[in-house]
Amino acid sequence: MKVLQSGHFTRTIKRLHFQEKEILDNAVKGLIKNPEAGDLKIGDISGVRVYKFKVNLNRMLLAYLYNKDTDTLTLLAYGTRENFYRDLKKLT
Repeated sequence: MKVLQSGHFTRTIKRLHFQEKEILDNAVKGLIKNPEAGDLKIGDISGVRVYKFKVNLNRMLLAYLYNKDTDTLTLLAYGTRENFYRDLKKLT
């Protein structure tokens, strides 16, 4: 499977601490094994999947697109719930 990162996602993860990056890497590895684990969204961001997991006490969201035909996982956004979906609409 091919994993791609959007520019927004790359800029976001640059600011993370080492421990948080490891947890994010484990979440991405889990998505590679089961790419349909995230919730499929509808409406303005239809086709986007959002995977939720915990980092310390915070619930984090990871937005991605999965294309079965090309077997590609595109990581779009990462962050907390605050303004996550508003910013995600601007990306798609």
